[in-house]
Amino acid sequence: MNKIIKIVLVVLGALSAILWYQLPGRDVPASEAVGSGAMNFMFIITYLLLGFAVVVSLVFTLKNLFANPKSLKKTLMVIGGFVVVVLISYVLASGTDVSIEEMAGRGIETSESTIRRIGTGLNMFFLLVLIAIAAMVMGAFKNMTNK
Repeated sequence: MNKIIKIVLVVLGALSAILWYQLPGRDVPASEAVGSGAMNFMFIITYLLLGFAVVVSLVFTLKNLFANPKSLKKTLMVIGGFVVVVLISYVLASGTDVSIEEMAGRGIETSESTIRRIGTGLNMFFLLVLIAIAAMVMGAFKNMTNK
């Protein structure tokens, strides 16, 4: 299996090197360079490798997660805490922070639900920053009091 992976990587490397030299030069307009077959094929290779890496990392993460029940319980608690942060953020977001008419006057079509989702994202960011700061302070305080 290891030999097959090495052969595939060597072939992909050689193919990528060939495609690199077939890329359009700097003097080619961007509209023509985008349609280059070499560039499109390089993007396909990149997406395939990225997808493979994501799938492999998820499979091994889930395998290790289910192999240890203690870590599974801890992971589920973290996911539950994140869901609580999302719910709190959604409740705190009003959706009326910005005037829809003013945004439409600037050429930005939006709705109250869009504004509420943006507010939820901002609230989540701020809550998670506060949680991270609190965790660092508690950890530092715990280290100072243990010595």
